Amino acid sequence: MSSNLETKKQVVEEIKEKFSKAQSAVVVDYRGLTVEEATQLRKNMREAGVEYKVYKNTLMRLAVKETEFEPLTADLTGPNAVAFGYEDPVTPAKILNDFAKEHKTLELKSAVVEGQYYGVDTIKEIAEIPSRDVLLAKLLGSIKSPLSNLAYLLQAIADKDGAEA
Repeated sequence: MSSNLETKKQVVEEIKEKFSKAQSAVVVDYRGLTVEEATQLRKNMREAGVEYKVYKNTLMRLAVKETEFEPLTADLTGPNAVAFGYEDPVTPAKILNDFAKEHKTLELKSAVVEGQYYGVDTIKEIAEIPSRDVLLAKLLGSIKSPLSNLAYLLQAIADKDGAEA
């Protein structure tokens, strides 16, 4: 009996550690996914640097108590899985939202992203935001374009002046 309690304490500590390192966590109901679909989802998550785990709801509630992730406890009913985002806080929501579009049995429930709790509709909105890298590339592209045009213009003026001399 006591070894079972020790095991549960270890799992709670493991969950606490994951939440302490995570920038975001998304809770989903995975009921109805086939083994192949679940395997594909785990593979997608792993490739993106997102950890996807299934834990007992009771142990999750204990682990998030008095943390920024505590609001998730309201949605810990039935079979759930949680996706931990360590690097890009939006990545778990993106992957799960895209997967849910193709696999209607996967149901987004809630998320905490950078300390803020979000319901299912907001998760879907967040998932549609381009990634940080894409946004940076667009910003750099918008900065580079006028500079490139200026450089071409100055070069054309220099070439014209050189040809006239």
